[in-house]
Amino acid sequence: MSLYLEYIKEIETRKNDLGLAPKPIDGADLLAEIIEQIKDTENEYRADSLNFFIYNTLPGTTSAAAVKTKFLKEIILGEFVVEEITPEFAFELLSHMKGGPSVEVLLDLALSDGESVAKPAAEVLKTQVFLYEADTSRLEEAYKAGNVIAKEILESYARADFFTKLPDIPEKIDVVTYIAAEGDISTDLLSPGNQAHSRSDRELHGKCMISPEAQEEIQALQKQYPGKKVMLIAEKGTMGVGSSRMSGVNNVALWAGEQASPYIPFVNFAPVVAGTNGISPIFLTTVGVTGGIGLDLKNWVKKVDAEGKTVLNANGDPVLEQVYSVETGTVLTINTKEKKLYNGDKELVDVSSAFSPQAVEFMKAGGSYAIVFGKKLQTFASETLGIDIVPVYASSKEIAHEGQGLTAVEKIFNKNAVGVASEADLHAGSDVRVNVNIVGSQDTTGLMTSQELESMAATVISPIVDGAYQSGCHTASVWDSKAQANIPKLMSFMNKFGLITARDPEGVYPAMTDVIHKVLNDITVDEWAIIIGGDSHTRMSKGVAFGADSGTVALALATGEANMPIPESVKVTFKGEMKSHIDFRDVVHATQAQMLKTFGDNVFQGRVIEVHIGTLLADQAFTFTDWTAEMKAKASICISEDDTLIGSLEIAKSRIQIMINKGMDNKAKTLQGLIDKADARIADIKSGEKPVLRPDDNAKYFAELVVDLDQIDAPMIADPDVNNEDVSKRYTHDAIRPISYYNGTKKVDLGFVGSCMVHKGDMKIISQMLQNIEKQNGTVEFKAPLVVAPPTYNIVDELKAEGDWDVLKKYSGFEFDDITPKQSARTKYENMMYLERPGCNLCMGNQEKAEKGDTVLATSTRLFQGRVVEDTEEKKGESLLGSTPVVVLSTILGRTPTLEEYKAAVEGIVLTDFAPPLDALTMPSGDVPIKLI
Repeated sequence: MSLYLEYIKEIETRKNDLGLAPKPIDGADLLAEIIEQIKDTENEYRADSLNFFIYNTLPGTTSAAAVKTKFLKEIILGEFVVEEITPEFAFELLSHMKGGPSVEVLLDLALSDGESVAKPAAEVLKTQVFLYEADTSRLEEAYKAGNVIAKEILESYARADFFTKLPDIPEKIDVVTYIAAEGDISTDLLSPGNQAHSRSDRELHGKCMISPEAQEEIQALQKQYPGKKVMLIAEKGTMGVGSSRMSGVNNVALWAGEQASPYIPFVNFAPVVAGTNGISPIFLTTVGVTGGIGLDLKNWVKKVDAEGKTVLNANGDPVLEQVYSVETGTVLTINTKEKKLYNGDKELVDVSSAFSPQAVEFMKAGGSYAIVFGKKLQTFASETLGIDIVPVYASSKEIAHEGQGLTAVEKIFNKNAVGVASEADLHAGSDVRVNVNIVGSQDTTGLMTSQELESMAATVISPIVDGAYQSGCHTASVWDSKAQANIPKLMSFMNKFGLITARDPEGVYPAMTDVIHKVLNDITVDEWAIIIGGDSHTRMSKGVAFGADSGTVALALATGEANMPIPESVKVTFKGEMKSHIDFRDVVHATQAQMLKTFGDNVFQGRVIEVHIGTLLADQAFTFTDWTAEMKAKASICISEDDTLIGSLEIAKSRIQIMINKGMDNKAKTLQGLIDKADARIADIKSGEKPVLRPDDNAKYFAELVVDLDQIDAPMIADPDVNNEDVSKRYTHDAIRPISYYNGTKKVDLGFVGSCMVHKGDMKIISQMLQNIEKQNGTVEFKAPLVVAPPTYNIVDELKAEGDWDVLKKYSGFEFDDITPKQSARTKYENMMYLERPGCNLCMGNQEKAEKGDTVLATSTRLFQGRVVEDTEEKKGESLLGSTPVVVLSTILGRTPTLEEYKAAVEGIVLTDFAPPLDALTMPSGDVPIKLI
């Protein structure tokens, strides 16, 4: 059967089984066959083939795009005549193909001797921004050789005509409201993790947004209010918490945005989203990628009494009062000039934060990519012509406070900033372009990242990037048909692009499923580094890391740069003494609880947490930095002591060397380069030439918090509080409770130790606890299943060498086998311990899940509704979060332990050894929390 007939068969299947349109074409062979049918005027499939060629072929650097551009070139040159595609129409199609082979063809035509094709090709080129070095080099050479057309194109680029000639955004945008949910809306609602396999198939993945009923309601609003955009709202909550998921924004744009090009199917842009408490920072970045609008509604406020004090309810939570209604179906108007939201003539709220000069540029250009590439192109053209850059784009916001010191994140941004006009050090609030040192792509978003790279015509990683890694951890649990179809293709693409990949396309080394955050933590070898990763938990304990959508990851890979404001910081220090029966995970939870008690509001949200971690090595410190994603922080930075940082770098070197020994280094010797950089950093620290990163004494923070270790008497649990009467309080990380709250009676149906929140020490704790319990009881009997997933293979290897893995095997009923990995997800669990493959496992929720309605106690980070465990009609699923020893003991008992039972189980076990650093620099004066705004 021909490829075309196979495609027709697939179309029928998609239509009949799923109600979908034809899948967009990205393959060269299929499109070549379609073109042959177009050339044959008598072919029975010619009409459909024309339609597929014009409207259903993916642009950029897909192999299909290369074939399409070649045929369009033949039409323009008159080498082949297609009645339905005139040369003028062929140029229009080329203008929508986003670079790569299309720019190559346009340059061929523009720089040719044929004036009839050179001038129209030049006019199209003047609208394009996705040019790379190979393209700009051709223009530069032609200009220096005296080519008039090349000069004309460069002059247009220097004026940034590709941007200035675009229409301005409308002054008034009418919207109709749709409340997607009450409370915080996680991106899991917009793009569920268990549907990760379909993210690169945009139309199919769109079917999973919220619910079929919600999709019908959105469509009904569009029919009822033609010409008005549907605005998705998180009522009494924040929109887009939990992760940066590009697929979530894509889904919103698919249902409520605008089509980006009539010739590119299912790629929409310009969605409008809103939340009572605004938009999660990393999600807002993703909205900017699509040129969308994210509003902070502030439509509910805390009720205050006559004395101005916040009124609390019986649970101690603030009582909220509605300022104005956004009930579904309410018609509102966004005035982009006044930067205000109206209901008719009534002004509701100032929304100027959504319309910064930079955000407006993203909206005008249809997304942030065009701005990033446009600035680079204008700079290139101006330098080539030898002229000053014409101010076209909004000036970067550069804020410098004379006499004020720098926080740690301000220091990192100043070090890595590019294109800064100010000679003074910049402070929080400045907009800065920065070089990116390390980039991470994970496997459930990686296919989208590869699509984004193709769409921006990128073919090789930027030489600015020190190292980049493509993981296989999110699909590690089950090697099913979906993973088998997607992951090898992803690894091959990323390997060719220049990343270190978890799976070798040539089979030189075995497939790795190490958790991406752990690998990025190891390959970050400078605490002054900036890291961008395709997951909200890209939170390193060296450098400053930002979780990002697949598009921002693609941009960092292609350009080696990112653009963002310098965030404010909250300084976290510690005092007191950590009790021997307390795990560091309890300190992490207590930090959240003490912060909320101290300030009332979450001062971490949208800011960098600068944690003075002192003597904790990178692995253990990562427990804190990883959790900051759930604190709604933008990022986190660890301030370490010299010897501690050197120790962490030595560990990183040894792990990178293991990767090299396995054969994972590439032709560019990226991994060896990282070891060399680590050696250089260690030498600089020891010599004093470049001291360990520390904030200045006179740095200014939004707030300062001192965590009192003396107050932490018992293990702490983060509870999803699924039955809270206030829906907006459910599934947040704000209900932090001591183990005593449950009185030893909370039934636990399943325990999970794994994900990025654990390290080697946690695995050893399991081994020691089981031996302890056997000595105390004579046997170990599980009354609930215990799933254990080590984060990395290095940890497994070390446990095997030290004897702990044999202990774990002794008590387990299942051990993973990489030779014959599971091909289907487990649906039932027995009361025993499962030793699972390294990776995300239950935390991701896209493959393995707990049984519906279970109460799960886990070391992971996610307590979202439906993520780890789904509801039943009779009972809501719960995902409570705690330390490794609490989880293990709870599965032995089948319930949460009492404090006495817990202390007995951990007796003699050294949990995380942590004490506050004694350096006076880390403590605020007076040793009390100070709020600085």
